[in-house]
Amino acid sequence: MRVAGLMSGTSADGIDAALVEWPDGPEARPFELIAYLERPHPESLQAAIHRLAAGELPADRILAEQIRLDRVLADAFADSALALFEAAGADSGSIAGVASHGQTVAHRPEHGGSLQIGCPARLAERLGRPVIADFRRRDLAMGGEGAPLAPFFHHAVFSDAAENRGVLNLGGIANLTWLPAGGAAEGVMAFDVGPANSLLDGVITQATDERERFDRDGACARAGKVVEGWLTELLDDPYLRRPPPKSTGREQYGLAQARGWLARAEREGVALDDLLATLTAFGVRAIEAAWRGLPVASDAGSSARLFVGGGGARNGFMMESLARAIPGAVVEPMDAGGVPADAAEAMAFSLMGRNTLLGIPNQLPQCTGVAEARVLGVLHGAEWR
Repeated sequence: MRVAGLMSGTSADGIDAALVEWPDGPEARPFELIAYLERPHPESLQAAIHRLAAGELPADRILAEQIRLDRVLADAFADSALALFEAAGADSGSIAGVASHGQTVAHRPEHGGSLQIGCPARLAERLGRPVIADFRRRDLAMGGEGAPLAPFFHHAVFSDAAENRGVLNLGGIANLTWLPAGGAAEGVMAFDVGPANSLLDGVITQATDERERFDRDGACARAGKVVEGWLTELLDDPYLRRPPPKSTGREQYGLAQARGWLARAEREGVALDDLLATLTAFGVRAIEAAWRGLPVASDAGSSARLFVGGGGARNGFMMESLARAIPGAVVEPMDAGGVPADAAEAMAFSLMGRNTLLGIPNQLPQCTGVAEARVLGVLHGAEWR
């Protein structure tokens, strides 16, 4: 069954699109990644998404901007899907469905809600294919966090009978999945750790007046020196002390917080490179602490492999820092586990969409904090099935 997956993450820097051939039954293996592409958002669109998510608009413009971006992003998702079909040489009629995560602009599990925009009904009309979307709402309705959802995919494609494995996604937010040897779904643990790139990207964007959107390869952070007092302050974070299941987003680690740290650095005469080094160390130390809290840490003789994906996997300084912080694990890109790191999140929603079409549960309940697994996702354009 061929299902396309579309994903725009917390960083809102563009759309990842993956077309995957999955088995027609409940198994996930063997699978084939037929085509994958990335389409960056224009800087103006990324900035608009971040302003909306941060609530940095006059009150009388917020709803109008949300409606406008809902349509703009639907068209951006449609254009990405059509380009994906063309790259794959696939007729749209051969595609069973398109799973779209949408663009998160608010994630408030404490209020029982999460908002993704990029109108799936318009997307279905543009593509003439069934679209599966709105994956988080049912989990939240069951009392869950609505996130993380990707661990279902991680377990399906990365779990191993003989080896302990972890999967770390370094997007705007870092989320960690633990896959114990043996492959039992009940043993999987997963949660959002804290920030990965969101604060770093926000600081760089503000400091360069939007000329740069990220610290390429961590070069600036590598040149800086950690401000130890600030690092101690950052690590004294109530979210980091919360036990799983838990999830977070730009509401806690977003543009407003990045702007606040940049303003403080300017007031106190701290160089930009030092601020970036400190924020990088914050992310790495949070991941280190989360890893040490996993079952692998309780067995001194146990080893594990940690597969890393997301934009942070291309940050050489962050990857080197992680490898030093977690010496008992082999830290390497997801590619080593058979999944291209850049394609992983889009592939995750492709698999979830496959299961929605088949009416098969597509969540790991313990990872989001619900009582049982359900079928997540809402189908639009069912008449095209």
